[in-house]
Amino acid sequence: MAFLADQLRRIKPSATIAVTDKARALKQAGRDVIGLGAGEPDFETPDNIKLAAIRAISEGKTSKYTAVDGMAELKAAVARKFKRENSLDYKSSQIIVGTGGKQVLYNALIATINPGDEVIIPAPYWVSYPEMVLLAGGEPVAVTTAMDTGFKMKPEALEKAITPKTKWIIFNSPSNPTGAAYTRAELKAVTDVLVRHPHVHVMADDMYEHLVYDDFEFFSPAQLEPRLYERTLTVNGVSKAYCMTGWRIGYAGGPEPLIKAMAMIQSQSTSNPTAVAQWAALEALDGPQDFIAKHNRIFKERRDLCVSMLNQAKGIQCPKPEGAFYVYPSCSGAMGKTAPTGKKLATDEDFVTELLETEGVAVVQGTPFGVGQAFRISYATATSALEEACTRIQRFCGNLQ
Repeated sequence: MAFLADQLRRIKPSATIAVTDKARALKQAGRDVIGLGAGEPDFETPDNIKLAAIRAISEGKTSKYTAVDGMAELKAAVARKFKRENSLDYKSSQIIVGTGGKQVLYNALIATINPGDEVIIPAPYWVSYPEMVLLAGGEPVAVTTAMDTGFKMKPEALEKAITPKTKWIIFNSPSNPTGAAYTRAELKAVTDVLVRHPHVHVMADDMYEHLVYDDFEFFSPAQLEPRLYERTLTVNGVSKAYCMTGWRIGYAGGPEPLIKAMAMIQSQSTSNPTAVAQWAALEALDGPQDFIAKHNRIFKERRDLCVSMLNQAKGIQCPKPEGAFYVYPSCSGAMGKTAPTGKKLATDEDFVTELLETEGVAVVQGTPFGVGQAFRISYATATSALEEACTRIQRFCGNLQ
């Protein structure tokens, strides 16, 4: 339509949301579909967090606007979290609370990107990163990683990608979609490069910080390399670890001028995050944390189940990730083969489409994540459903000709 903005031509709809919506529609139509597209825990929000929200409503704490950038009590809890878990000191004026981590990331890009500015994004990447950069008027620069290096960016590849136009690097560990997480040594190699380029700022998306396995030790970039503190925005939220995707609370700590600019943008767009969700998030950060380890034990079992069963499927290779709740298998061994419907598989989109139509398993093709001939599975679903889905994938691959 003629009245729509030209910049909309630069972006694409979210592939993960599209797959989830399609699976939901098929289920509503009566199809037996197992959806492995959505990146959200299948566990309920813990009771203490729910009760904190109910109590806030009962006490009349949710009927008025809060501060645009988050209520003071929650910002204080965020500061405590950063100090306690990441050894990062942030004042209240250096913290912002937004409507989910996505809004925090978007506001930061809108606040800082000028036309032609470049943003380095290791690939595979979360589908929204490059689209947000494009909406902000910038240019996403993908640094492609490979399965044989654990989907982790090598320092020499980062060095090569940096130009005088580079404004940010978006760094996500553990990663969506691969689950790859950088060890201390691997992260230090990356931060050593960034120290040498003082014009490059770091957007550290730590959303999956707590979802790590096999005694993996998490570090955030500014925590490991204090020289990056003044040019790092450390982003996190309650969605994943606290099973609160629907509550929509994200937060960040960073340089005061940046936080102030982000808050100004928020004041002219959404204003404050929902008050009741902020009180719930306060309880999440300050309340009991023991359920996280319990959930992680279940996630680890599911990860191991997926990796084992997918590696037994013909034409599939599935590495074992260190964190998050995704696996990112290669389906390159299935390319060129013919599905039971007679469709010849030429792309990963063909693979996931035929898998959904033939076996009723919804996964997300890899191409929108920046590395194709692959697909993403979220194993944040019931173990029995996950096992059945992997059995169906094995059957689908076994029936390819």
